[in-house]
Order: sequence, then C-alpha cells, then structure tokens
Amino acid sequence: MATRVIPPPDKDIQEIALRDALEERYLAYALSTIMHRALPDARDGLKPVHRRILYGMRLLRLDPGTTPKKSAKIVGDVMGNFHPHGDQAIYDALVRLAQDFSSRYPLIDGQGNFGNIDGDNAAAYRYTEARMTEVARLLLEGIDENAVDFRPNYDGLTEEPTVLPGAFPNLLANGSQGIAVGMATSIPPHNAAELCDAALFLIDNPNARSKTLMKYVPGPDFPTGGVIVDSKEAIAEAYTTGRGSFRVRARWTKEETGRGGYQIVVTQIPFLVQKSRLVERIAELLNERKLPLVADIRDESAADIRIVIEPKSRTVDPVLLMESLFKVSELESRIPLNMNVLVKNGRVPRVVGLAEALREWLDHRRDVLVRRSQHRLEAIEHRLEVLGGYLIAYLNLDKVIKIIRTEDEPKPVLIKTFNLTDLQADSILNMRLRNLRKLEEMEIRREDKDLRDELKKLKALLKSEDEQWKTVAGEIRKVRETFGPKTELGKRRTTFGEVSDVEQELAEVLVEREPVTVVVSEKGWVRALRGHVADLSSIAFKADDALQFSFFAETTSKCVFFGSNGKFYTIDASKLPGGRGHGEPVRLFIDLEQDATIVAAFKYQGGRKFILASGEGKGFVVSEDECLANTRKGKQVLNVKAPDRAVAIALVEGDLVAAIGENRKMIVFPINQVPEMTRGAGVRLQRYKDGILSDITTFDSKGEGLGWFDAAGRAQLTPLKELAAWRGNRGDAGRVKPDRFPKNNKFGKSIA
Repeated sequence: MATRVIPPPDKDIQEIALRDALEERYLAYALSTIMHRALPDARDGLKPVHRRILYGMRLLRLDPGTTPKKSAKIVGDVMGNFHPHGDQAIYDALVRLAQDFSSRYPLIDGQGNFGNIDGDNAAAYRYTEARMTEVARLLLEGIDENAVDFRPNYDGLTEEPTVLPGAFPNLLANGSQGIAVGMATSIPPHNAAELCDAALFLIDNPNARSKTLMKYVPGPDFPTGGVIVDSKEAIAEAYTTGRGSFRVRARWTKEETGRGGYQIVVTQIPFLVQKSRLVERIAELLNERKLPLVADIRDESAADIRIVIEPKSRTVDPVLLMESLFKVSELESRIPLNMNVLVKNGRVPRVVGLAEALREWLDHRRDVLVRRSQHRLEAIEHRLEVLGGYLIAYLNLDKVIKIIRTEDEPKPVLIKTFNLTDLQADSILNMRLRNLRKLEEMEIRREDKDLRDELKKLKALLKSEDEQWKTVAGEIRKVRETFGPKTELGKRRTTFGEVSDVEQELAEVLVEREPVTVVVSEKGWVRALRGHVADLSSIAFKADDALQFSFFAETTSKCVFFGSNGKFYTIDASKLPGGRGHGEPVRLFIDLEQDATIVAAFKYQGGRKFILASGEGKGFVVSEDECLANTRKGKQVLNVKAPDRAVAIALVEGDLVAAIGENRKMIVFPINQVPEMTRGAGVRLQRYKDGILSDITTFDSKGEGLGWFDAAGRAQLTPLKELAAWRGNRGDAGRVKPDRFPKNNKFGKSIA
C-alpha cells in the first residue's frame, strides 16, 4: 500500500529562492571542508583529524617510552570523543603519521604492519599498536598549562584543543596534502634543523624575505631522499609566491660488474612514488620496446631500496640511460608546492610564502609562552598564599590546635584570629598531622623563597617582549639540537643537482632519425609524411580544406608553429601523426586558443633571426632560439591585444625590409631601424589609414633585389634600382605596390 504524503499547513511554508538556498548550503559545505578537513593550521601544521588523534593518545597516556596500545582502542576513543566520522578514515590518518616514508618526522611510533613503500596497506587496526614519538610530545608540550584554547567537542560532553602548542615546526617539517572545495594544499616536507635556523634568523630580522631565508632552507627534504634538479631561481620563486613545484629525481649509482660491464643501482626514489608500481611501469615500457638502452630491470630491495637496471650493452652511457628513464618513468617526479593554509588563528585560508609560514609559527610560539607563563604565575601566587597560611600555622601551632579542638566552626575563628584568607584557612584545616614535624617549616620557607624568585622572573618575562623572543629562541635551539644534522633522524636526505645536457643525444637515441615532410592544412590539421616529398599535389585533404604549410624535417626535429596570438609553440616531429589519413588537429598537441590560427610553421634550425609583425604594422626582430616553447601553452613573444593579431613572420636574410599592407601600399626601409627583442609589442613598421599589414620580407641591398612569387608560383625579381620610389623609413605609409605584384598582397616566401 502506497504511503500518502500529507503536505504541511500553508502557514508553515516559507518560500525561498532556489539560488539562495543552494548558495547558502554550498557555502556552508565548502567552509566546513576547508576549515575542518582539508587545510592545515599554519600554527601546528595539523588538520583536525590529526590533532584529535594526538590529543586522544595523550589522554590515553601513550607518551614516548610507554607501553603502546592497540590502534583499535585509539581509533575508538578518537571517534567516540572527538571525530564522529568513519573509523577507517581515522585509522588511515593514524597510519600515515606512523610511516617513515610518508612523514619526514613521524608523529606516531607504530608496532606491527603499517604498510610499506611498495603501496601495500597496513594491517587492520586490531592487529597494530601505537604510541606517540618525541616530535608529537613536543607538539603537545604545555597543553595542560592553558597554552591554547579549548572548544566543546561535537556532542558537548567534553572539550578538545583548537590548536596544539606546537613546539616543533610541523607545518613545513612534515608538510601536508589536501583537497578542499575550490582550493587545495600541497606542502612538501623540509628539514627541521634548517627550519629552526631560519626561524632564529627571522626572530632577529622580522622583515626578512623568503628568498633571504633560502640561505638556511635551500629546499624540501623528503623522507625518501632523492635529488632536486630545479634551479635556485625557480625554488626562490616558489618559496616567495607559495606556489610552484620541485623536480625530484631518483638517486642512482653505477656498479661495476667486471670485464668492462656495469649496472645501475637506484637507492632512493621520489617522494610519494610507490616502488612496485614504478618497477612495473618500467618493465611495461621495456616490453613495449620503448627503452632501447635498457636490457633488464629487477627489484632487489629488502629493508633498503635497491632497484637494479642493466644496460643493453657495456658501451651505453649510464647518464644517457638514466636520462631516458627520467623522461618516461616516475624515476623523475614533480612535487607540487601550494602553501594554502589557515592563518590568523586558523580562521582565514591563504597562500603564504616561506617567511610568512615561519612567522605564523613563531607568533604562535610566543603566544603559547605568554599563556603558559601567565598560568604558571597564577599557580605560584596560589601556592605562595597557601605557604603563607602554613607558616602562620607553624608559628602559632599550639593556638591553632586549640582552636580546632575547641571550636565547632574553627574556620571563621582561624580567619579572624590570624587574619587569614579563605584559601589559607582551608589549607590549614586540610593539613595532615604528618606535616607538623619540625623540619617542615624550613622546607616551606625554602620553597617560598624559590617560588618568589621564579615569580620575579616570570613578571619580568611578561613585561618584556625582547625577553619573550629570547626564551622562544632558546626553545627553538633545543629543538634544533634534538633534530640536528648530527642525529640519524635530522640529517638531510635530499640533495641538489643539475640536469645533464643530453637532450639532443637522447632524442637521437630514443627516436630513429628518418626524413619526414610536415604538412599543415588551412583548417589546422597536421601530419608527417615519410621521406622528403617535393610534390604534394596528390595529397588528400578533408572537404573544404587545403594545403597551407609544408616543410622538410627529420623525426628528431622540433617543429615550430607561430600563432596569430603572438605565441610560438613547439612539437617534436616524432610525436606527429603519420601520413595515412588526414592527420590530426594541431590543437591536440598545443593549447591554441579557439580564435587563434597558425600564421607559420617551420623546422627549428637554431641561430637564425626572424622579423615578426602584427596587423597594426608593429614588430621587431627576434632570435630563433627565443622562439622555442617548453610547454603546451606556448611562449608569448609578440604581444598583441584584440582585435589586433600576429599576421606575418619572415627570415632575416638581408639589410632591407619590405612591408606591404592590405591597402596595397608598400614600403622598403633599413632593417637596422627595427630593434631586436625577446618579447614585446615592437615598433611601428608601416603606417595605415585603412586596413592592416598583409606581409613582410627581407632582402639584401647588395643582392639582385626584392624577390617574390606570382599567383602561378613563379619566382619574380624587382631590382633595387626600380625600388627607389618605395624606399623610405620605418613607420612611413609607403606607396602603391609595383604593377606586377600579386593581387593577394603576399610575397609568397616560406621560412622553411
């Protein structure tokens, strides 16, 4: 029987716009994810689940050196008291804190199977045990001394800390990974001793910049080691902006096997790379014959990593072999940097640089010091008040005993007789008889003196900001000593290196060098025909499409495409589709905007110079080497603003420039009037009242003259003496073109 839905009375119905309801609910969800799940707090470097795990373990008294307890017990307590989410999510977070290949400074000391670098999962939580490490103890140090604020837990029955005291620079030392709504964080681990050195420098120089701190923090320090091959400039840019990446390679050595043979042994792999998957992927590439320099790979790892790679022959250069592997496998990996953290007491998500991240931690440490000192000061004042009552009792012991024995309500009588406070009277009445021995008075006086000396120091500390920073610096020096470079845990594991310049050799080794003819159609379809094909009349194209550019190249060549957006794009000829069919759209290989078109395509040769021009008639000379792009997004060289666009490029082959516009006017001027630049909008080449620039070329004044091609493709030549009427200066309007010049206003010359 179907259930009948009874609508609510009209008076209980509220009309809310769907857009408003969705915005409100989605914003609430986004804020919850950002603040309480994905982003770490800059002060202690922890997300809520990690903070709750450590605090729950403290309540279970799982300090370093104590007997560990079952992970199931820890997970159950954390889930029941603080983190009302899935038990597996809590256990996964606990496991990661215990893995020495995931955390640079593990916060949990795990016993049992906590997974491995091969990617195998940890055992179920009923089989493993855990306790805190010394690093975790430092993070919690002083939490019982009012060092941080507490808030009610999810059901209001107990309280949890909003942040940990954080005596260890955990945010940068252990790093953090997380994806929120509309933002993410990715912070690689660093060396704690180096962070402490940078923090001490920052205390003395509060306005120091991130680039300056690189003197102490040269880069990340991954738990799995490896070699960072980025330049110092790139690392400085990443630390300054808080965004970037680090290029990390595996560490390898060459082992001689006798009789001139050798093998490569990989001893460290990049951070967050699973070893088993890495070896399997290289083996797959080997089976697919994509590693012509490698004969075999095997994993001989035990406690340490040992991946053995055998070369195809003893004549293979080991550097070249490893470069070929770095290019196609996870032996080289990019570790992203996105220091998006919660700042301003954990309330505001923001991307920060190295200096600001350390400053947040230092300011927090000072706040913790002030709060702990204030807490200790109040405790001392309380104890001194109690001790004052004890001394009065000892000096008037017989009278105190008589009052207690004879009075029904001795407390008010004691207060009135000896002018005591309420606390002092209670302390005397609660005193044990064993404390009435003769020596107790001397011990009380000594304790009173020591506490008053400590009270004096605390008051001086709370009054002086300089003293506070000196104390913070002293605490940081102790941390540095504990985790210094001389300790096993503290010594740097990741080093720095440079990339070997074997790109051309590698291309020739990995790709068999063969002649090809690159064909680009008017609609932007590209293909590479085998061999150097001079006659392309028989080449088929899609309907309404035709040949636009073609040039000879080799499979090892780099093909350069110049777009109407002023960008140059680079594609390896070996990656272009073959001559069968119509090829593929060039946009599959480069990120060319939809409204942009290809202006020119040619083979990169190096050492040449080009003159570029926009529709407005502006341009400049650029070196061919400045036109190579390293990414799909291309390299911006000619700056153009819509509706203007790049329309022409010509090879510099002489000392004169000829420019012609759509208005059929042509101007010839010296090329030395055009500046050579690496990027920019350029200078005015020709002035137009109507229309835009159509084409541009160069020629030698000492040569035969200005060459061009007619509509039938025949080469034509205009001697220099016949060009006297068109000679002028850069920026002139020119005069109507010669009679024989093509109607399309194009010189018809090709760069290739």
